[in-house]
Amino acid sequence: MAAFASRRLARWIPGLLRNLTRRRLRRWIESVHDVQSMQEVVEFYMNRSIRTTTWGLSQDGLEKFQPGKAHVFVSNHRDIVMDPAFTNLLLHRAGFSTLQIGVGDNLLKKPFVADLMRLNKSFIVHRSLKGRELLLALQLLSEYIHHCVEDSENVWIAQREGRAKDGIDRTDPALVKMLAMGKRKLPLCESLAGLHIVPVAISYEFDPCDEFKARELHEVRTTGSFTRTAAGDLRHIAAGMTRFKGRVHVAFGEELRCENEDAEAVAAAVDRQIIRNYRLYETNYRALEILLDEGELNSPALRQAAAGRNVDIRSRDLFDRRLARVEGELRKLYLFGYANPVISRYECEAGAN
Repeated sequence: MAAFASRRLARWIPGLLRNLTRRRLRRWIESVHDVQSMQEVVEFYMNRSIRTTTWGLSQDGLEKFQPGKAHVFVSNHRDIVMDPAFTNLLLHRAGFSTLQIGVGDNLLKKPFVADLMRLNKSFIVHRSLKGRELLLALQLLSEYIHHCVEDSENVWIAQREGRAKDGIDRTDPALVKMLAMGKRKLPLCESLAGLHIVPVAISYEFDPCDEFKARELHEVRTTGSFTRTAAGDLRHIAAGMTRFKGRVHVAFGEELRCENEDAEAVAAAVDRQIIRNYRLYETNYRALEILLDEGELNSPALRQAAAGRNVDIRSRDLFDRRLARVEGELRKLYLFGYANPVISRYECEAGAN
């Protein structure tokens, strides 16, 4: 943690920095006695993170919701911690109840992390179980989510397992089936209706883990697999919290109207809202433009989309400087990670016509 706080000082005075970080953490933990005090600390650090690692946090859509009515917010997933944290902060600022947050069990291998997550109103999404154990865990999870909504508690859950490392947001139909399991005697749509599902699209102008994601995709493509480690997850969490993000936008969609008992159709309906509400930045169009210029894509419609934008020079220049540091073997994957949201938007709109 000390190294992530200041890489330069970690090289020069590692012992002193570790001691200072330890003292800061001790003061931080001593002020935490319950969920409320934990969330006050989180709010303080979130506001500081917005000031120091972003060009601003914005939202749209919250004005549609009624106080006292809980929702399950099904979100695209770009950052392990910051996705639900930004969503939570915006709800809190608008006077809504804070979130119960679904967290994968792979992140809870260290007991102190598990304790802190629970203090921040998180619940465990079991992914490492198999067979009947997994089925029972999913049933219990769904029942808990239904209980939260009935108890006027908002819930955040990612649209699929793992982050969208390639920039393509797709909802897993298995998530839809899990959400419906809590009311198994009801038809799928009737069960989901009780959750008041709202798709959420979060977009980062600069992904703080963009190079990590490109490297992971490259490893999968070249070796066929990628081995996750607890240390790697913590590295990504720290990078997401401390690295620059540019502008961050959270778009809250319309409450989902389930009109088809097929889980894949429901997942596609969630996708359409997320893709259409995703805020596209200069970084997305710049990456698309480069891929078109280099012959990786050949689409007049996408070329027109890239050419028709209002160029944000500050964002473009920073993106170009960051791209120049990316290793050659990762460059194409890095660019597609930014360009794919534009491509998804085009495909979604073309499919609607």
